[in-house]
Formats: sequence, structure tokens, C-alpha cells
Amino acid sequence: MSERRLILIRHGQTEYNATGRMQGQLDTDLSETGLAQVQAAAQVVADWPVSTVVASDLRRARDTANVLAARWGVPVATDARLRETDLGRWQAASHHEIDRDYPGQRAYWRHDPTWAPPGGETRLQVADRAEAVVRELLAGGAFDGGHVVLVAHGGTIAALTARLLGVRHEDYPMLSGLGNVCWAQLVARPRFMDARDHAPHQPAVDGSTVPMAPAVGEEAQVNPRWHLEGWNVGVNAAAPMSAPSPDEGGEDAPS
Repeated sequence: MSERRLILIRHGQTEYNATGRMQGQLDTDLSETGLAQVQAAAQVVADWPVSTVVASDLRRARDTANVLAARWGVPVATDARLRETDLGRWQAASHHEIDRDYPGQRAYWRHDPTWAPPGGETRLQVADRAEAVVRELLAGGAFDGGHVVLVAHGGTIAALTARLLGVRHEDYPMLSGLGNVCWAQLVARPRFMDARDHAPHQPAVDGSTVPMAPAVGEEAQVNPRWHLEGWNVGVNAAAPMSAPSPDEGGEDAPS
């Protein structure tokens, strides 16, 4: 199995992003600034060998994907499982309003991926649905022709990245907020399995044997080991565009 690359790109800025309001699954548009960000990024990534693009069906992600995919000459598929976190009763509210009406809850939500906003969903639920998209793409051979790009939302990308990397639940907050039109880049390599059940023992450097070998066949196709090659990478990696404020945390609340 050759290396397979997955690139998870956050949409461009919206007015909600600019004013610090919680979008969640509200269907908002890119702002003028956001569209300019996407167009600038499209020039930088034009030479990427991309074969598949799938976007959240929310307009801000779909419109971002369409601009980028035009450079690669590939169609854009949409999937509702890539939507942002359902924020329940917090959607459309500002940080100040939430902290006033739900004291301490927003801070705890950033800390605990098993906890959901009132009427919303947890980050683990977000990871479940987004991971299912990746598994289907792996099983369908989408990575055989080039890089796979998913265009989604900050909270969704953070949850999915943590899930693919096998991050412990308590460590999900380690992934800081993702800037607009910034991305995570992951590479899939074979996962090593117990060779006693899957393959002959492999020689070790000292001449002995170790009971481990790379997975082969369907197991290698659908269950690789993911490695992080980059996080919060943007047109200018040293200063990502529209970097989120520190209190947005790994969930990227206003996305």
C-alpha cells in the first residue's frame, strides 16, 4: 500500500467568524474577506495532485470547495456528515451571551469532548460521523488517484483529526483552533499487526524475529495508521490567515 494523503481544509471567513458568534450548523455565506482568502489559497494549492474533493453541504464550506476544486479540475461532492458541530441552543449566540446565560459551560465544553452544549452534540459524535466518510473513501479507492481533500469546519476537522490519530479523549483539546482556509495534512501508512495471525515473522536487526508485520489486503485498505504531517497550515504557514482567538480552543466554536 502506497502512502495516502488526506487534507482537511477549513472554509473561508464568514461574518459570524468576524464578529465572534457561534455558527454551528447555521447555513451562512462567506464574507468578502472569506472569498478573498479562498481565492488566494487556490493559487497556492493549484499544483496539488488532488483526485477527490468532498465538502460539507453548508454553503460556506461548499463554496470554498468549489473555488479550490476548480484549480484541480475535479468535481465537488457534498456530505452532510462533514457539517460543523450541532451547537443546539448556543447557535447564533455570541461568546458573551453564552457565558452570561450558561456560566462556565463553554469553557467546560472545550475541555471535555464527551459533553454537548444544550440540545447539541459532543465532539465524539462529530468524530463518529466524519470518520465514517473517511472510511468509505478508503474502502472505495478514492486515494488511488491522488490526494483526498475534505472541506469542512474547524470543530469537525479537529474532532476528525483527533479520532484518526487515536488521540485519547482527554487530549482532544491539544489541537488548537484552526484558522480560516487553513488545513490539517495527514498521511496513511500500513498498520502493523500481529504476524502470528496475519503474516510470517519478520527478521529483526539482531537476527531474531519479531511477531509483527504490516497489515495486508482489505485490513490495510480500510484501517491504516494515520500520521500528522501538518496542522493549521495556511498560505503563510508562519502566520495563518484569520487565526482564531485563543478562547476558541480546539473546537473552533464560531466556525
